Amino acid sequence: MPTSVGVARVHRQGARTGPTLVLGHGAGGGVEAGDLQAVWSAVAQAGFGVVLLEQPWRVAGKRVASAPATLDVGWREVVDRLRLRGPVVLGGRSSGARVACRTSGVLGAAGVVCLAFPLHPAGRPERSRALELTSVTCPLLVVQGTRDAFGSAKEIRAAARRAQVHALEGADHSLRLGGDPDATRTAREEAAALIVGFLQEVRE
Repeated sequence: MPTSVGVARVHRQGARTGPTLVLGHGAGGGVEAGDLQAVWSAVAQAGFGVVLLEQPWRVAGKRVASAPATLDVGWREVVDRLRLRGPVVLGGRSSGARVACRTSGVLGAAGVVCLAFPLHPAGRPERSRALELTSVTCPLLVVQGTRDAFGSAKEIRAAARRAQVHALEGADHSLRLGGDPDATRTAREEAAALIVGFLQEVRE
């Protein structure tokens, strides 16, 4: 899908009516991230629409993400062009969650979901991005690991008191639990189930 900042790629499945979840990827990976894939599958199986949006920098094969303002432009243009029917919930993991928060107002989002919101750079809590969370005026769900170096669930709760914050015990910024693949899969399935529940609330 062409945008003014490059060509984006859209993956879409599930219902074409009712609430649709649009998800963006992080700065260090693409839509193949394990937590995004878990949400992608669960949301479609629950009967909702779901879109995974690959930013132009990623489609072009670049290793470094574009500046935040550029990310927002591409995201807004793609969401507008999709002409989605019904309520639109914006979300993503890490950098993608930040984009969803920043654009939620202008795009009229019915809700925002964040996987591993990067509240601050690792080891730099003084460089807080809390304003991006607190500027969201629609319902907001944040799923955060308790061991996330970019901001723990406890830090997110303190920074954004009106957000629904769900802590994944022991999970890191990738929502992994150490080297335990079974525990990691369970945590990501838990995150996906929470998001399905959030979409059900939007539908009602």
